[in-house]
Amino acid sequence: MLLTVKSLSCVVGFLLINTIDIFADKNMNRFKVVVANPSVPKIAYDILQKHCDIKTSTVFSRASILQDVVGADALFWASKIRVDKELLDAAGPQLKVIGTMSVGYDQFDIDELKARGIKFGNTPAVLNNAVANIAVMLAIAASRRFTEGRKHIEEGTWINYFNTQWMLGQDLTGSTIGIIGLGQIGQAIAKRLKGFDVGNILYTGHKEKPEGIELGAKFVNLDNLIRESDFIFLAAPLNNQTYQMCNSDFFSKTKKTAVLVNISRGQLVDQEALITALKTGRLFAAGLDVMTPEPLNTDNELIKLNNVVLTPHVGSATNDTRNAMAELTAKNILRALGGAEMFTPVF
Repeated sequence: MLLTVKSLSCVVGFLLINTIDIFADKNMNRFKVVVANPSVPKIAYDILQKHCDIKTSTVFSRASILQDVVGADALFWASKIRVDKELLDAAGPQLKVIGTMSVGYDQFDIDELKARGIKFGNTPAVLNNAVANIAVMLAIAASRRFTEGRKHIEEGTWINYFNTQWMLGQDLTGSTIGIIGLGQIGQAIAKRLKGFDVGNILYTGHKEKPEGIELGAKFVNLDNLIRESDFIFLAAPLNNQTYQMCNSDFFSKTKKTAVLVNISRGQLVDQEALITALKTGRLFAAGLDVMTPEPLNTDNELIKLNNVVLTPHVGSATNDTRNAMAELTAKNILRALGGAEMFTPVF
């Protein structure tokens, strides 16, 4: 089921009634839930505290969280700290539920969670629109040289007379779009780009998708997508197959006028290879909401390049979206603790 921020509130209202029924029928004791981030929206606390005792981890360090998770029945995860055997051992055998306030879950040892029978859920769909909007913004900003233009303003080098060749960028209209990973976010990006009258939409992945046909997008192999695309959007999850897939070989095949947009994970890109491609003119520009490391070091070469637009991993950072993500995570946890299936289980 495809969810939006608005539709989620209706659905979770129904789930709240069901969850309360579950707890009332079984007369369950209160559970201990550890929230691994003090900035989680209040709505999550409002939902959980009716049936749970909450401990919030206030220090962003692995050592602190290893202490905080001891005795937890459930974890509300909004952190990049890895959840592995060591952390699960620290929590103890009573830990049976984890909800992550994210779509991606590359920071979790999935095999270890499955081996321990821990129920695990994420927050797909509710952030699609916010992330897709950022992706389009980055594509426009990078292709129209926003970073370089801003520097001209700041440095007083703005050419204040008619020059038809000054600050020329690339057009979305009529262009060929390549989307690597036509999941829900990739589809949301494609829908928006159709409004810019793009020429073609290509995508690649494990297999052709019916949603691609509905969007009028063409399924191609990765090599063809790289060679033919004017804009390449990275919307694939991080895994062994996608890790540093955008490497020197990748950039050797791109058009010199191409623009790369990454709203997935920084590790999909070999960052040194990207920097080389941008500096040598092998790639026209890049728009990045994700990078390596995060936060990016202030002396990183990416910051110095005129043909890069950077945002600090804020794809889902709107009030409505983050509240919806927190609400869904809390509902997932509460449902699982009550013995019901999570609303959006990974497994």
